[in-house]
Amino acid sequence: MGSYLITGGTVVTATDTVTADVFIDGEQIAAILAPGSLLGAGLQREGVPVISADGCYVLPGGVDPHTHFEAEGQSVPVLDTFATGTRAAALGGTTTVIDFAYARPGERPAQGLDWYHSKADGQCAVDYGFHMMLTNCDEETVADVDQLMDRGVTSFKLYTAYTGTLYSTDDVILRMLQHSRRSGALMMLHAENGPAIDVLREQAVEAGQTEPRYHARTRPAALEAEAVHRVTRLAEVAGAPVYIVHLSSAEGLGEVVRARARGVRVLAETCPQYLFLDEDRLALPGFEGAGFVCSPPLRAKEDQEALWKGLSDRHLQNVATDHCPFCRDQRLPGVDDFRNIPNGLPGVEHRLEQVFHGGVAGGKISLNRWVEICSTAPAKIFGLYPRKGTLAPGADADVVIFDPHAGHVVSAKTHHMNVDYSVYEGQALSGAVRTVLLRGKVVVDDGRYTGASGDGRFLARGASITEP
Repeated sequence: MGSYLITGGTVVTATDTVTADVFIDGEQIAAILAPGSLLGAGLQREGVPVISADGCYVLPGGVDPHTHFEAEGQSVPVLDTFATGTRAAALGGTTTVIDFAYARPGERPAQGLDWYHSKADGQCAVDYGFHMMLTNCDEETVADVDQLMDRGVTSFKLYTAYTGTLYSTDDVILRMLQHSRRSGALMMLHAENGPAIDVLREQAVEAGQTEPRYHARTRPAALEAEAVHRVTRLAEVAGAPVYIVHLSSAEGLGEVVRARARGVRVLAETCPQYLFLDEDRLALPGFEGAGFVCSPPLRAKEDQEALWKGLSDRHLQNVATDHCPFCRDQRLPGVDDFRNIPNGLPGVEHRLEQVFHGGVAGGKISLNRWVEICSTAPAKIFGLYPRKGTLAPGADADVVIFDPHAGHVVSAKTHHMNVDYSVYEGQALSGAVRTVLLRGKVVVDDGRYTGASGDGRFLARGASITEP
């Protein structure tokens, strides 16, 4: 691995915005210096390649802490592999992903991690880590948690939804939160009231309400808020931090705000679909609305503004994608019953550009908060900082050169995710990722992918930074 000098750009981190040169030596950032100071020292004459970032922002590579590549837990498999999904991530300026591993029936969590390593190792275009899904809290599971933490998996996901498969009862959640307090693990919660949702879904189908729009109507925001409230109370009792995944509603956010006001260490993410799409998409004619089914579901337009404010006010820590794509024909099993539509949307490629467009260009957040939301905060929360999430001497040379003037339009014709449509088709974005370096290697050059499967490495993660 050689050296690079990035010149002419505005370096943006979570705390600073400065005109500076970035000197990369091997896989790490070597120095952030005044413009021209390295060139003046004769470095260019020694053959160090210079990358011009004139008119652009230079920022740390994005960290997406919520993806589902090659997932098999629903009626049909996710077609985006670790190779295709992480290549799309790289093209969108994301240089680190954390995917969700789970154990197949009859296996222990540690075996599930082995299975996911067999799928991801040698395939990823960006660096990667794993969370582990859990459904139980017996003595063996607790031992597995400790073993997985020794292997660099320090965050674990529980569900208050999906009865009969992934659902965890309150006693299991409390026990796992208590164990996390002792072990330093971070528990992540999918917060929706699953048993109540099951009642509403059954009643809707009995009434002949089988179209995709009833997916949202049977998963109301009130049942997200109830689950967030319950989970945060359990975390309060346990004295442990808790992380809420894919928060979708103003009501759910209100419970986060109230819990944080009581001193509970609650962290939460939202996703681009909840910032840019609304429930009207589920009512599109024919079966087109099926392409917008995800859980929690899309909400009202008013919820979008509340979530943006939550990001601005720091009640929401970051934006993750929950990338889980299915092609159009994969959703056909639900044509007569919305309950059979696979849940999940594509999005790993556009997150950095979308948050810039809606947040910075839209006047809702600052440049620094953009970098914090998309890179620094998830790196801190999931034990990767300061190796990831910042531009500073000693950090990995994961660097994005972002052109804020290179507007472009999102389309399935041009995206690189392995899915045959885009939920953001026609969305005009204000800026674009131009160049991406992964640990000092140029993997995207002028918008063209130049990396390779296997460029990414597994990241054994450390302790989380969970102060509210």
